[in-house]
Amino acid sequence: MENKLKVGIGNDAFWPTVDGVCTVAKYYADIINRELGEAVIITPENPNKKDYMFPYEIYRYKSLFTFGEGYPVGWPFKEQFAKDVINYNFDILHSHCPVATSYFFRRVNRMKRIPTVLTYHTKFEYDIDTRVKSLAIRQKAYTMIGKDIKCADEVWVTSRGTADSLRIMGYEGDFVVMPNGCDLPKISATDEQKAIIHRKHNLPDGVPILIFAGRLMWYKNIRLIFDAVRILKSKNKDFRLLMLGIGPEEKQMKKYCAKIGIDDKIIFTGMINDRRELQLYYAASDLLVFPSLFDTNGLVVREAAASKTPSLLVKDSCAAEGIIDCETGFICEESAHSIAQSIERLIQNNDLMKRVGEKAQNDIYISWEESIHNAYDRYQVVIDKFNSKPKEPYIW
Repeated sequence: MENKLKVGIGNDAFWPTVDGVCTVAKYYADIINRELGEAVIITPENPNKKDYMFPYEIYRYKSLFTFGEGYPVGWPFKEQFAKDVINYNFDILHSHCPVATSYFFRRVNRMKRIPTVLTYHTKFEYDIDTRVKSLAIRQKAYTMIGKDIKCADEVWVTSRGTADSLRIMGYEGDFVVMPNGCDLPKISATDEQKAIIHRKHNLPDGVPILIFAGRLMWYKNIRLIFDAVRILKSKNKDFRLLMLGIGPEEKQMKKYCAKIGIDDKIIFTGMINDRRELQLYYAASDLLVFPSLFDTNGLVVREAAASKTPSLLVKDSCAAEGIIDCETGFICEESAHSIAQSIERLIQNNDLMKRVGEKAQNDIYISWEESIHNAYDRYQVVIDKFNSKPKEPYIW
């Protein structure tokens, strides 16, 4: 594309807060600034920020406080914040969260219409239904998020299955599927490289290694993994499960593993921030076990594929979208018994896992460069559509 665009990349959190959507926003800004045009991150203040580490601008507006693992609560209501964004003269705004960020962009558009894209990454009904007991308040939350979604000129999802969540929020419009990419390169790890992880965690030789990667939250179906491990242990199957990541329910999970007697089979590694080391974890593992129905794209599935590690996924989940059973991954039912049965079958057929891992690397892997180039091309389509239509009063 010849036109160099100036893009406002908005999210409700940014580094040093680390999660899947923060990582997406970072790679959009990294690649656009390095290869395509200019991007500015728009995000709430964080008392632990280290913005000097980034070679591009980060505009931070007021936050009230932080909670959990450093998540700020943005306060985008001051008129000056909207004027600041307008003064950047962005060609397009791209929100990665339909809460504070999208509401902020609505306020901007009340003052000056700028084409706006929203990527809907998260099934917000899980968080709302878990944390909000009042049905009336839940409905208000759905309505608020629904309005933020509707105000975008174009809505993107990372998988087609995410549309179900959009409908729950009251959005009935069209959407574009724009998959996320993977920053890990394709590799064929050597035995010496895999041995680094084995030595770090004193893993026995010849024992199958399973892995889970992601935030440690019960709603990612992690209890099913633990219950499957209990079934396998009762059958005297030997293996180790590496739990990569951190989360607010990690302590509960460790207690649960001890309670059901599987803590000798499971290793909680904590957060692995070094991406090269993370790739070695994938490479050293025989199978990624990822039964989440919550995740809308399953980025970890592509990360594992980069190292020729196949994934075990639940039928009809977003993470399993585009996966062909026993060709580019493995599909099971949403039950501990089905997960255990699948793992038992696969750890006895290492050749099948290797063959499927190689095909996954060839067929389902997509780099961030390819993903964001596709998104950047789509920006121009959104801008052209925006400019071709008369500007109606902004009613939201």
